[in-house]
Amino acid sequence: MYNWRKLSDTDRKAIVKERQVRKLPWHAPPHFSYEGEKSFIITAACYEHQRIIGKSPARMAEFESILLTAIYAYANELFTWCILPNHYHVLLRTDRIDELLKQLGKVHGSSSYRWNGEDDTRGRKVWYKSVERSMRSERHFKASLNYILNNPVKHGYVSKWQDWPYSNAAEYLEKVGRREATKIWKEYPVLVTVMIGILTEP
Repeated sequence: MYNWRKLSDTDRKAIVKERQVRKLPWHAPPHFSYEGEKSFIITAACYEHQRIIGKSPARMAEFESILLTAIYAYANELFTWCILPNHYHVLLRTDRIDELLKQLGKVHGSSSYRWNGEDDTRGRKVWYKSVERSMRSERHFKASLNYILNNPVKHGYVSKWQDWPYSNAAEYLEKVGRREATKIWKEYPVLVTVMIGILTEP
C-alpha cells in the first residue's frame, strides 16, 4: 500500500507476519502458477507513481511501441490496453504468462536504464513490480475491460475515454459499436474489487 510509511512499526510487523504465515512475498503481490490458456489483467506502475513514462509524448509513444511488441510476442489475444504517465494496464489472453512476465521484466529493465540516462538520474528506481490477475468470470473480465478503458477518465486526463491516444479505446469502440460498448459499461460496472491485490509498496 502507498501509505506504508505512515503505518506504525507495530502495524508494519503485523502485515509482514501475516504474509509470512501465508507464504506470500513480504512486500509485493504474489505471482501464481497457471496452466493452459487464460485471460489476465496485467498492471505495472512507476515507483511511487512518479510520472516517468509520461515525461514527454515521444517517450509515451516509444514505450507504447515497445510494450505492445513484447505483448504481441506472447499473447494469443490482446483485448484492451492503456498506458498512462505513471502506470499501465493490459487485458489479454495467453498460455505463456510466465514467459510474458519475464519479457516485461526485460522491458522494464531496459526502459529504466534508458530513461535514467536521458534524465541524468542514474540509480533512480523507475518501476515497482508488476502484477497479473487471472479472470475469474465473465463479469470479472468485462468489469476489468471497463476499468482499463475508463482509466484515463478516472485520472482526469480526458473526459471521454476514446480520446486518450495511448490506448486502444477508439479501436475498441469502432469494433464493438457505441451501443454495445454502452451496454457492457452499464451491465458490468467498474468495481473496487476488479484490481484486488493491485500493486503494494513498502
